[in-house]
Amino acid sequence: MPGVVSTGASLAADAALEATVVLSFSRVGCAVRRRLFDWSDPPVGRLAGRVAVVTGPTGGLGQAIATRLARLGATVWLLGRDEEKTAALAGRIALGVPGADVRVALADLGRPADVRAVAGRLLGANQRMDILIHNAGALVSRYRPTDFGVEVTAATNVVGPFLLTSLLMPLLRRTAGSRVITVSSGGMYTQRLDVAALDPDPAGFGGVAAYARTKRAQVVLSEEWSRRTAGTGIAFHATHPGWVDTPGLRASLPTFARSMRPVLRSPGEGVDTIIWLTWAPEANPGGRFWHDRRPRSSVRLPGTGTPAGEAERLWAWAAARAGLPVAAAGVP
Repeated sequence: MPGVVSTGASLAADAALEATVVLSFSRVGCAVRRRLFDWSDPPVGRLAGRVAVVTGPTGGLGQAIATRLARLGATVWLLGRDEEKTAALAGRIALGVPGADVRVALADLGRPADVRAVAGRLLGANQRMDILIHNAGALVSRYRPTDFGVEVTAATNVVGPFLLTSLLMPLLRRTAGSRVITVSSGGMYTQRLDVAALDPDPAGFGGVAAYARTKRAQVVLSEEWSRRTAGTGIAFHATHPGWVDTPGLRASLPTFARSMRPVLRSPGEGVDTIIWLTWAPEANPGGRFWHDRRPRSSVRLPGTGTPAGEAERLWAWAAARAGLPVAAAGVP
């Protein structure tokens, strides 16, 4: 295959690859598209002077995101819940990236007090906020309530990030060209948005389904943030990394991880589009859903489109659980 083919042929090949699902989400999709579109990578220092916050930094994707951002010159805040693991990661990045500016902030996104405290620290310590990456996630097998009044998957994946974004809005609005990137999952394609289902019956709780529902909610909320902040200069993006070989995948879906291991992406391949969204001019405007550096439809299966009025209900649900007015902090 030549390194660059005509635009029309490239787009046709990309569309055919996307339709396969398995090839698209695997390492094959990443490799083929890199050649189809002659992907370029930013030079070292491309993000010098920028400030980035990465949640869930100690997992496979999070480590790769934080390390890449540090190599690009950004000041990187590692927002983790485990002090020892987060500090250890900061030390490894500092050793591997000479001159890296890496800082540690601690919070459990399932605890409102933690989210408010860490937001206060970030607001007090920074004059700008260029990049906010919502990467932290939870997939659990048993129902566990949280201080947000919802179970831990919805709290960590939806309500905590919603509250954090709302509280950091003053910095995001102040920083020209700021970007908020939500790392979703291809699993969200299996679910349509159902706000009532985000408060599941504990007796019938299923961890995989709950995870997929929250990943769908993340994508819809990203679209809502984009709509509600239009004209502020903030770009909201959602993306899924494909199928990536991470400790989280091996722990939560061991059978899938074993059977698909030969074609799973490496963490570096999985975070390519996430990093690209932090700097690429062609990524803007926001409000779209991305996979392998291209905007994709967020609906693949019949019946999974967002019902009329459900996005507004999701916004009100998230705001109520986060203890915010429906017009979340900083949003006109």
